[in-house]
Amino acid sequence: MTVEEIKQTYSMRDILDRYGIHVNRSGFASCPFHTGDRTPSLKVYKNDFYCFACGAHGDIFTFVQKMDNLTFREAFQLLGGNYEKSTVAARMKIYHAQKAREMEAKRRAAAWKKVKDNLGAIGRLREEIPKLEPFSDEWCEAQNEMLQQLALFDYMQEEDGLWSH
Repeated sequence: MTVEEIKQTYSMRDILDRYGIHVNRSGFASCPFHTGDRTPSLKVYKNDFYCFACGAHGDIFTFVQKMDNLTFREAFQLLGGNYEKSTVAARMKIYHAQKAREMEAKRRAAAWKKVKDNLGAIGRLREEIPKLEPFSDEWCEAQNEMLQQLALFDYMQEEDGLWSH
C-alpha cells in the first residue's frame, strides 16, 4: 500500500485503539508522550493529533514512529506499506516523462521565438518594399529577402511542427 492508501484505511482513532489508548467523547485522550497528564490533553482528529500540553503533533505515521521509536520507513511498513522496485520504476518513469515534457516545452518556445523573429522580418520587409522604386536594386534585394523569409517560415512550420498541436 502507498502512504495515501494507508491514510484512507486507518483513522487516527484506529491507531490509538491499537495502542489501547481510550479517546473520550470530546475527542481527547491522555497523551502517551509526556507524564503527569491528569486531564486528557491529546486532541484526536480524523487524520492527525495534537497535544496541548507537550506540543506533540502529527499524523498516523508520526504517532507510530513516536510510540515505537521507529523511522518513517519502519512505521510505514508496520502499517502495511511496501517499497517495491516497481514503485521505484514507476517514479523513474514519471520523472523521465516530466523531463521530456520540459525539454519539449523549451524546444517549442525556442521554435516560436524563431517564428516570431521571422514574422517580424517579413513585416518590416512588407512595409519597406512599397516605399522602394519598383525593380531597383534595393527593391529586388528586398523582394529576394522577403521570399527567403517566407520560405524559412514555411520550413519552420514543417520542421518544428508548431501547428500540429
